[in-house]
Amino acid sequence: MNEEQQSLTFVPYTPAYRQAFFDLNAAWLNAYFLLEPFDIEVLSDPEKMVIKPGGAIYVGLLNGEAIATFALTPQGEGTMELNKMAVEEEHRGTGVGHQMMDFILRVCREREVHTLELYSHTSLKPAIHLYEKYGFETIPLPAECVYDRADIRMQLTL
Repeated sequence: MNEEQQSLTFVPYTPAYRQAFFDLNAAWLNAYFLLEPFDIEVLSDPEKMVIKPGGAIYVGLLNGEAIATFALTPQGEGTMELNKMAVEEEHRGTGVGHQMMDFILRVCREREVHTLELYSHTSLKPAIHLYEKYGFETIPLPAECVYDRADIRMQLTL
């Protein structure tokens, strides 16, 4: 286990992390795709778009610095969408994603979530591999999807 894996901790979102939540996700989206209108809406008002409907946002801290984040957005009784999962570029490929998934699954079990869904893109091979490693399976995309960039939808039954 490297130094980063030992010192990464996750904390619940507070308004003090609003800028980090926006910046981490915007950097990731701009690196691979583009910031879509729906992304801007969620990132600009995470309290309204994620927290108020019963979701949660967490920030991964390394030595007190926000380097990772994700959101869990309710999609119906017992179902959450995992979204806005981002890791600062210099920390990608260091095991942060695995730590995030372990933490995400623990949070979902504590919240009695039975289905975890996500949308992604097949060009993001390391991400897809991570999701598959944790047991996510591909399911059909809905006819109307809020993400233009998504070409894959995955689901995990807990």
